Amino acid sequence: MDQKISIKIAGRIFNLTAASPEMEELYRQAADAINNRFAAFTQSHPGRTANDLMSLVALNETVLRLSMQRELEQRKGAEKQLEADLERYLKDNE
Repeated sequence: MDQKISIKIAGRIFNLTAASPEMEELYRQAADAINNRFAAFTQSHPGRTANDLMSLVALNETVLRLSMQRELEQRKGAEKQLEADLERYLKDNE
C-alpha cells in the first residue's frame, strides 16, 4: 500500500511515496540523520554553501556505508571459516 509522504531535508520539502509503513519510517529516520549531520557540518564549516554541506553529508554517509559493508564481508568470511571448522571438528569426532 503506497503512501504519499513529505519529508524536509536541509529546509527543502520532498514529496515521496513509501511502499509500506516500515519504508515510511526508514525515510523519516534517514531524513532526521541527514538533517542532524547537515546541522553539525553547518556549525563546523561556517560559510559553506548548502550544496557543499550536502556533499559532505553524502561523503560521510557513504564512507560509513562502505565501512559497514566491508565489516559485513569480513564477518561473513569469518562465519564461513567457523562453519568449516565446526564441520571438520564434528567429522573428526564421530
